[in-house]
Amino acid sequence: MIDGLDPVIHAPKRLAAMAVLANATTVTFRFLKDYLEVSDSDLSKHMSALESAGYVATTKTGHGRGATTTYRMTKAGTQAYAAHRDALRALLDGPK
Repeated sequence: MIDGLDPVIHAPKRLAAMAVLANATTVTFRFLKDYLEVSDSDLSKHMSALESAGYVATTKTGHGRGATTTYRMTKAGTQAYAAHRDALRALLDGPK
């Protein structure tokens, strides 16, 4: 593994979700699903991985068809995303 790259974040869809969350206070499930162009089950799987790592917090409001799921990046997620982004930039810039 390349130093600093986080395998939880590095998956393309999870990296894209973290990039969206890094620039928003909260984001809805529906918005992320449409933005990432994934199925409900695929998004749920990716967001569960981020939540299990402590990088994302989930809030569910309402019931049944009117339920809304929102996500926000946690402090640990903000730190992990910044470290991953910096490591990725260093890798892409090559050796100095």
